Amino acid sequence: MRAIQIDEFGGPDKLIAKDIPIPTPEENEVVVKLEYSGINYMDVYMRNGSYAKSHTYQTPLPMTVGMEGAGTIHALGKNVTGFKLGERVAYCLSRGSYAEYAAVPAWRLVKIPESVNSSNAAALMLQGLTAHYLTNSAYSLTANDSCLIHAGAGGVGQLVIQLAKLKGATVITTVGSEEKAEIATKLGADHTILYRELDFQKELMRITENQGVNVVYDSVGKDTIDRSIRCLQKRGLCVMFGASSGQVAGIAPLALAEAGSIYFTRPHLADYIPNTEVINQRMGEIFSLISDGKLHASIHDVYPLSEIQKVHELLESRATLGKFLLNVA
Repeated sequence: MRAIQIDEFGGPDKLIAKDIPIPTPEENEVVVKLEYSGINYMDVYMRNGSYAKSHTYQTPLPMTVGMEGAGTIHALGKNVTGFKLGERVAYCLSRGSYAEYAAVPAWRLVKIPESVNSSNAAALMLQGLTAHYLTNSAYSLTANDSCLIHAGAGGVGQLVIQLAKLKGATVITTVGSEEKAEIATKLGADHTILYRELDFQKELMRITENQGVNVVYDSVGKDTIDRSIRCLQKRGLCVMFGASSGQVAGIAPLALAEAGSIYFTRPHLADYIPNTEVINQRMGEIFSLISDGKLHASIHDVYPLSEIQKVHELLESRATLGKFLLNVA
């Protein structure tokens, strides 16, 4: 089968197409014949070595990249129950989806409802689960809350905006262009801030009459985190779940106190989907919202495996208006 691997950490040029054997399922595994593979910023962190010392997301070399996919069951390992050959399934947080086939722990799989197409399923697993835990668990939004969502026109940002508005929260978001501002506004954002033209902290404080917001969802990291903390109400929460501008080296505890005795967390999705019951509960809600037309998965573009270097370059340039997918059928 064709697969995209890295032999060493580095830039997009380290992503190399190879011919490798189709995996054989081990005990409690399923081999999925992939139709689509989701492309996420997590893949960049794994490719460039940011996760080289991570115990949660291990990166042994050589490594087939990709943590999310959708397709049909090709083979069942020993002791796997509840699934059958040819069944449509999707999953995330199992390494190796930039390939035609992937071996996946059975407990990570969800069955794709008939009302959801495979491309949407692939687009929604990692980013949908992230948006769900951000708005329901890391901080459980209510109609009385306000939030700041960075990168509102990105794949996760668009989903967080929609889920926050379904809960009735007030949404302020940062975007990089008028085109992205229009996307965020159509999804329900109450205020959009063009961060290249305005200091988002000052603008947010103007909008909130110096009150700040209850929670900040920050996927940008290095360029924004100090000001994100200052955008919060007293005892508010800053959730940093990504670092598209670079990893944050550290935050002084006193800075949290001076910002208003605020709370800070840097979560991993893996800790919010610890078992199959939680995965199915979260994805059941997401699939239901998609089927009912209450949630929209924005797919920016679909590329073949051969263009993966280009896609990573686009992702790192913040050129996304939604989700990038690989068509690996």
